[in-house]
Amino acid sequence: MDIKIENLSKSYGSQKAVNGISFEVNSGEIVGLLGPNGAGKTTTMKMITQFIHPDEGKIWIGGKQNNDPAIRRNVGYLPEHNPLYDEMLVPDYLDFCATLQGLDKSSIAKRTREMIKICGLDPEKHKKISELSKGYRQRVGLAQAIIHDPKILILDEPTTGLDPNQIVEIRALIKHLGKEKTVILSTHILPEVEATCDRILIINKGNLVADGTVETLRKQTTGKQILQVKIEGADSFRIMETLRNIPSIYSVDRIRDKENYFEILSNPGEFSNKNIYRHCVDNNYDLLELIPFETKLEDIFRDLTIK
Repeated sequence: MDIKIENLSKSYGSQKAVNGISFEVNSGEIVGLLGPNGAGKTTTMKMITQFIHPDEGKIWIGGKQNNDPAIRRNVGYLPEHNPLYDEMLVPDYLDFCATLQGLDKSSIAKRTREMIKICGLDPEKHKKISELSKGYRQRVGLAQAIIHDPKILILDEPTTGLDPNQIVEIRALIKHLGKEKTVILSTHILPEVEATCDRILIINKGNLVADGTVETLRKQTTGKQILQVKIEGADSFRIMETLRNIPSIYSVDRIRDKENYFEILSNPGEFSNKNIYRHCVDNNYDLLELIPFETKLEDIFRDLTIK
């Protein structure tokens, strides 16, 4: 089930939390929603789930405008602060959630067992929620979000506070769910986005500043090729000075604690590989290494949000 958002805005008093953003998420797509704290990510998610209403703009879910309470049956939501009833046993809590979602009474017990298996809760299913680790509490939160088999999943910081092993487990579960559902997740863990998401949306100060795959965003940001080279045959300062005379090169810096290693930044849209090779031949330098580096997602994020 697809999602379409058009000119969505929301203010809290004089503060514009979301400022006329528009985007689409296709059925079966996992999209990462990134942005600094206070950028408008959670507000956007809450508007999609009908938890709050927009001041302006429209939301369509499955081709229908998102002002019908019945649409909620197609949406599963895991908030950032996972609200659970600590004194309930895991199966009892999931039974309760299934009842709230209107599942037929005769199918609730079976569906609860399915969620316990899918979300890896079997080892802890006999415990009260208050006795669970953070990782298992997140699993319970995911189970309640999908117990009614929604076509859309909205996950706000689903791996916050988890250890590396737990993050890998939850990430694998999200990827598994994404094969059948449309997923929007927000996170501050950038490697998680690269490992999990098909596409990235970046919000800054309520505005949508980027929309695309990691590779697309790399091409759309600075556009400067980054090379690490090792060159011998002259004093390092002499090598740096002569490299800076190459027209395609934007900057040259020594790499600290690495003798005769340099980081070279090309001008936007230009490549310096051949020019560096020819330069070394002409000056009798020994070009021992030339390694291209891709722009990191962290660099893209900072480039788009520190403004």
